[in-house]
Amino acid sequence: MVITRETDYALRILRALLDGQLHTVGQISQEELLPQSFAYKILRKLDRAGLIQVVRGTAGGCRLACDLSDTSLYDLMIAMGEHSGLSACMDPAYSCDWRSCHGGCTAHGKLMEIQKKLDNELRSHSLREILTGS
Repeated sequence: MVITRETDYALRILRALLDGQLHTVGQISQEELLPQSFAYKILRKLDRAGLIQVVRGTAGGCRLACDLSDTSLYDLMIAMGEHSGLSACMDPAYSCDWRSCHGGCTAHGKLMEIQKKLDNELRSHSLREILTGS
């Protein structure tokens, strides 16, 4: 599991919005060194997830709409459409011959334990902690 570029860019966008002020996409893109066209796509996802507020119009822009102390890295990854799966077999819809025909898979069981620990670790770090170090 690796954080995708999209989630990395989302973190940068949220960092630019930490001051609570209204920022344009152009300002954010320039400040955080992001491709502006990609920033628009990410902003739509952040807006849908309720993490930011988009203000339309000539005096528009975007600003934080949530408390980053209450939002985890796991939450951001889910908002970006990521899953933290170590293996394809972590997905309940995945069809595995070993699980169905061989009476279980010891690797799957161990990977599930590791997956739960990883998810808990991702949930234990707020975005504020990650972005500000406090």
